[in-house]
Amino acid sequence: MSRILFIIISCFAFVVSSAQSKKENTVPGRTHFIAELGGPGILFSANIDTRFAKSTLGWGGRIGLGFVTADEYDGNFNYEPRSVVTVPAQINYVFGKSDSPNTLEVGAGITYVGRKLEIFNFYDDKTSNFFGTASFMYRRQPLKGGFTWRAGFTPLIAKGYIQPSGAISVGYCF
Repeated sequence: MSRILFIIISCFAFVVSSAQSKKENTVPGRTHFIAELGGPGILFSANIDTRFAKSTLGWGGRIGLGFVTADEYDGNFNYEPRSVVTVPAQINYVFGKSDSPNTLEVGAGITYVGRKLEIFNFYDDKTSNFFGTASFMYRRQPLKGGFTWRAGFTPLIAKGYIQPSGAISVGYCF
């Protein structure tokens, strides 16, 4: 457990430090801070999303911290509601024209859930605390940075089952 938490914190520190480069090397609108309802964070998450190249388009990644409330099964046919931490991480690609604020984001990744819970009927003693995720999002990102928003389809994948889901998010790009 502590090893997983260390890896997650290290990845988050890498993304944040890569987003804080020198001013002459930055591209406005390349890094986003996003608050998201639904999506890979399952219920709610706060995320940092950045492009790997000096552009607002192309390959990038995101990592976040969120929470979900779901039922915990105790083995005796009893369920109790619990809130736990989620850590979504994704690699994504942003398609669009360099002179347009309208883009399409396509991504895939994993979400770590702090304990085994019954989320969308995915509970099983043999399952892990990880969900596969995908995202197909319309992204409105200003060319010079500022208020941004996204909406789209974000299915969760577990036990060979795909749970359709959606997400909306607002944030700030800089």
